[in-house]
Amino acid sequence: MIKHKFKIILVGFITGLTNGLFGAGGGTIVVPAMERILKVEEHESHATAIAVILPLSIMSTFIYTRHQILDWKSIIYVAIGGVGGGILGAKLLCKISPQWLHKIFGLFMIAASIRMILG
Repeated sequence: MIKHKFKIILVGFITGLTNGLFGAGGGTIVVPAMERILKVEEHESHATAIAVILPLSIMSTFIYTRHQILDWKSIIYVAIGGVGGGILGAKLLCKISPQWLHKIFGLFMIAASIRMILG
């Protein structure tokens, strides 16, 4: 039990570190870690990743605000689009089979990786 809680906290720590450094972590770290390390079902790991993003984002936003490195105009417009996309994505999540969800997520991870490497 203690070992499992330690794994969960370690996944959270790595996720927070990645989120703070790169603005990513909810999906890129939590989903694979929950599936592989914590043995959580595909849909539940995706939904949990979304819930984990909120406290990470609040803390990062507080720190970035203190350092005055936020573009508030962009935040507002991206947030408006993000809310709409989040609603649609959450509704679609329940309709996609675990196998397809896994494949689609993998393709997004590969595409994002290639884009980051190529610049």
